[in-house]
Amino acid sequence: MWKEKFIQYLRYEKNYSSHTEISYLKDLTQFEEFVVTECGDMDLKEIDSDIIRIWISRLMEEGMKSRSVNRKLSSLKSFFRYLKKNDIVVQNPAERVSGPKTTKRLPTFVNYEDMNGVIDDALAYDDDFTGHRDHFLIELLYLTGMRRAELIALRDSDVDFNSNTLRVMGKRNKQRLIPFSDDTKEKLLQYIERRDREITNKSAFLFVKEDGGPLYPKLVYRIIHHHLDSISTLSKKSPHVLRHSFATGMLNNGAEINAVKELLGHSSLASTEIYTHVTFEELKKAYQNAHPRANN
Repeated sequence: MWKEKFIQYLRYEKNYSSHTEISYLKDLTQFEEFVVTECGDMDLKEIDSDIIRIWISRLMEEGMKSRSVNRKLSSLKSFFRYLKKNDIVVQNPAERVSGPKTTKRLPTFVNYEDMNGVIDDALAYDDDFTGHRDHFLIELLYLTGMRRAELIALRDSDVDFNSNTLRVMGKRNKQRLIPFSDDTKEKLLQYIERRDREITNKSAFLFVKEDGGPLYPKLVYRIIHHHLDSISTLSKKSPHVLRHSFATGMLNNGAEINAVKELLGHSSLASTEIYTHVTFEELKKAYQNAHPRANN
């Protein structure tokens, strides 16, 4: 019962996505099944830190990755935090349980020169509406650092040509404004003019398909993957790579980290700090390649 109420709380009060709800429900159900198998039916008040530690150890023994184990532990901590808030339990037994250490994976990004090559190669794009759209779509993602879902959701009404800003709806329905240059303004106007001239029955969305309907996630992925495929050294070729490239490029060129945080729509500075590790790795690589005694 409380598990279902917790999921409703996430949906209606926290505005979490259905994908996040499913992940929480899966984690809590898995823990519940473990408790029943190992200890039989137990009241929520009887669950202690030792039971949770045994569950964490079992998951690790089964070969689950540290990142996945920590996500499940986080789900459990949130659940018991909710129960404590509603006076169902006196304390949160998961609070003092530490998960396994994880190594931070540095985000994949495209450097400035390679990204220029992707955008400036006009021959790589078809000379029709979809080619024009795909070309501008890639450039806008790189220039703004928007998420794929944010770009798909953009409507004409979200573009303010007077202030040169885009109104973006981020995670948990949090809005932010992203500025764009006069050059981007001209490209926006050119794209809209061609779209309105060639596409009939157009929806209210900024980026549309040939039939006027909005784009969908797999289509945007295919567009990005196809055009990033020219960079043979790139391990990942997803829309998120452009977001990583935007953030890394901003910091490499001296942008203040809090400004990058706001542009990306991160709720926490910790999410943005991962890009400082990327820029440091680039600096270290440059030093090792250039300094005559760096490898001695």
